[in-house]
Amino acid sequence: MSAAAGLSPESFGFLRQHVYDGSGIVVRSEQQYLVEARLGPVARESGLESLNHLCETLRATPGSPLHSRVVEAMTTNETYFFREPVQYEALKNSILPDLIRNREATRKLSFWSAASSTGQEAYSLTMMLLEMGLREWNLDILATDLCLRVLDRAASGRFSQLEVNRGLAVTYLLKYFRRAGVEWELNPEVRGRVRFQPFDLRASMRSKGPFDIVFCRNVLIYFDMPTRQAILKEIHATLFKGGFLVLGTAEGGLPIGECYERQNLGSSVIYVAR
Repeated sequence: MSAAAGLSPESFGFLRQHVYDGSGIVVRSEQQYLVEARLGPVARESGLESLNHLCETLRATPGSPLHSRVVEAMTTNETYFFREPVQYEALKNSILPDLIRNREATRKLSFWSAASSTGQEAYSLTMMLLEMGLREWNLDILATDLCLRVLDRAASGRFSQLEVNRGLAVTYLLKYFRRAGVEWELNPEVRGRVRFQPFDLRASMRSKGPFDIVFCRNVLIYFDMPTRQAILKEIHATLFKGGFLVLGTAEGGLPIGECYERQNLGSSVIYVAR
C-alpha cells in the first residue's frame, strides 16, 4: 500500500497546520495531492505505513527531527541560474552602474538572496558582479533559506549537468566551473564570496543589513497576506534608503505597501525603498 493512501481529512488538516506553523507556507485545501506526493517518501523513509501514521508520530514526538523533515519536504526549492534574465539585465544595465558610482568611495556593495534554495541565484549574481569588473570590491553577499538540506548543497557549490544546463551560459560554465566527477563545481573565488545561513523569513530581520539590493523572488506567493506584509515591512528595514527589492515576476501584482516605490525598467519591475 502507498504511504499516501487513505489520508484522512483530519490528518490532512493536521499536516496543513503543521506546515504553516513551521514555515508560514499555506497549503490550500485543494492541494492534498501535493502533500501526498511530497510527504509520502518521508513516511516511507521513516518506516511508517501511511501519512496517517506519520501524523500520529509527529503528535507523539514533539521536537523530533521528523518535524523539520516534514516542513522541508513541503518547501518549494525550484531555482536555476539567471532565472528571469530580464531582471539580471535590468540590474546590470540600470541599477548596478548607478550603485557602483555612488559607492566608489567605499567600494563596497551588499546583497541578500532570501529564500536562496540551492544557491543558483546568489552565485549568478556573484558571477555577474565579477564580470562587471568588481573583483577588487568588497562584495557582501548573504544567502539564506529555511531548509538546512538545500543550504548544505548550496554551500558545496556542486551542481549536476542538468542544473548547469538551466540558464547558465557555456562561457560562464567554462570560466567559473570545473568538472568534479559527474558534477560541476564552482571555483573557490565565486563560492567564497557568498555566505549561506539558515533563516526563517517570518523572524525579525533587525540584525540583517543594511543591503543595497534584496532578492526575495518567487516565495511570497506561498504565504498568506498578513505574513507577506510583515515580511515586506521587515525587508524594508534592512535596505539602505533608496535600496532595491527584487521580487519574482509572478509576484508583480501583490500589494507591496507605501514604503516602496515601483520602478519599471524595460520589462522588469523593481521596488525602491522610500
